Amino acid sequence: MSAIHATGLRRVFGEVVAVAGLDLEVAAGEIFGLVGPDGAGKTTTMRMLTGILPPSGGRAEVAGIDVARAPERLKEHIGYMSQRFGLYPDLTVDENIEFYADIYGVPVPGRAERITRLLGFSNLTPFRQRLAGNLSGGMKQKLGLACALIHTPRVLFLDEPTNGVDPVSRRDFWRILYQLVRDGVTIFVSTAYLDEAERCNRLALLHEGRLLGLGTPAKIKAMMPGALLEVRTSAPRRTASLLRAHLADAAVGLFGDRVHVAVRDPAAADAAVRALVASAGFDLLSLHPVEPSLEDVFVSVLAARRPAATAAESSHR
Repeated sequence: MSAIHATGLRRVFGEVVAVAGLDLEVAAGEIFGLVGPDGAGKTTTMRMLTGILPPSGGRAEVAGIDVARAPERLKEHIGYMSQRFGLYPDLTVDENIEFYADIYGVPVPGRAERITRLLGFSNLTPFRQRLAGNLSGGMKQKLGLACALIHTPRVLFLDEPTNGVDPVSRRDFWRILYQLVRDGVTIFVSTAYLDEAERCNRLALLHEGRLLGLGTPAKIKAMMPGALLEVRTSAPRRTASLLRAHLADAAVGLFGDRVHVAVRDPAAADAAVRALVASAGFDLLSLHPVEPSLEDVFVSVLAARRPAATAAESSHR
């Protein structure tokens, strides 16, 4: 059974196409990740799916409800945690949750037990009387999640929930999400952290409002043709610039002190990289094939699309 079903979902703002004909199918009980850089259309997509923003075209159903026709009824069945979730800094942890319980119309009988369970679930029990404004970033995110769950939604929407949160808090947050899935909640999460996206059951890669790829993390990784070479030299940034300038068919990405080069012919690329690095006078510390990450795939897919887009633009001139 589908928890989310969207066909041709589209949103324009004036002449700007924020989301261009998106088709999505999210099964009940899975963690589905919407992945892309800033400006890809992730937040706009999520606002349409939660009934906050009407689509300019296409249609979508969430929990069996048409998001455009019945947005108010939809809110009973979903939880939504935006990038800047509306916690009240001058209210305590308990008072924030009580406030959202009132908003969602959670019955008073049984409410205290539900709040106690959510606080224990998110490790916030010792901080019930602390003002939300005095919580750490990770604790604020956990409180926001507890508020979004107070009415027991069937589908939970999280818009970049761990953005700016420290690695330990990110890990704890995902531990909580896995428990929610075991309890039967469907989770739709957007993220710009591609390493984090690998925790999802399935992913959609989004760029400039368009879908680049859809499937499991393994299937997305298989989209990258050829192989990936990892290059380490005495001058990584200059090496990346050098390889971008001379390897026309390769996608080059810089990751700290490592340069990743996606190529179709690894043997030929190996020889070309060695020659270029030597001619530039850099010390070659290592060069070998590696398993691609989602970030490598994203860089590779975008690089493959750019020549096609450029050719299409030229043909219309």
